[in-house]
Amino acid sequence: MKNISDVNYLNYLETIITEERKNRFIDILSRRTKHFTIAMEDVYQMHNTSAVMRTCEIFGIQELNVIEEKYGKTIDKEIALGAEKWVDINRFGTTVDCLKNLKERGYRIIATTPHKDSCYLEDFDISTPAALFFGTEKLGLSEEVMEQADGFLKIPMYGFTESINVSSSAAIIIHSLSTRLRNSDIQWQLNEEELLEKRIDWARKSIKDIDFITERYLFS
Repeated sequence: MKNISDVNYLNYLETIITEERKNRFIDILSRRTKHFTIAMEDVYQMHNTSAVMRTCEIFGIQELNVIEEKYGKTIDKEIALGAEKWVDINRFGTTVDCLKNLKERGYRIIATTPHKDSCYLEDFDISTPAALFFGTEKLGLSEEVMEQADGFLKIPMYGFTESINVSSSAAIIIHSLSTRLRNSDIQWQLNEEELLEKRIDWARKSIKDIDFITERYLFS
């Protein structure tokens, strides 16, 4: 049987979508990265998770990890504005599972917190892959994350208030680090296998009756 994850399948799908859309996908994916990934730990206000997802999509972060140990997540589509189609969402039932997965994939665990001897945002080492963890609105990150963190990161603040809303904090950090990354000599882009996977995924999401189309491809 034909493979639906190879370049032949992609070529078939791209005869169905417009040339403009195909080129748009290629252009956007050329600026996507998994060098940094974002993890949201039990953020119970769904609009914040949706807003962070939208920020990831805007600034080219391909993956968002959502830990649902206490609170299930429902995407607020009015805030996400379609970002859920273009960002990969990895869901975890426990913080331990998420930490294990990210460490096995080679990510440093970075806890974003103003309460530790943290590295300031502008001084953060961007040279190696990092998973940036953001915690709940009131309690911050769990002990598991704080204990297993390879480093701590904070935003410089000059007022009386000690903290920033989690979605605002994520936006500031993602924008800063992704901008620095793109201005560096680091190989931050998706690899060929990842590019193929996402081009197929995005093409599939753009085609009505994709199951019928795929069946026709497989048995043609």
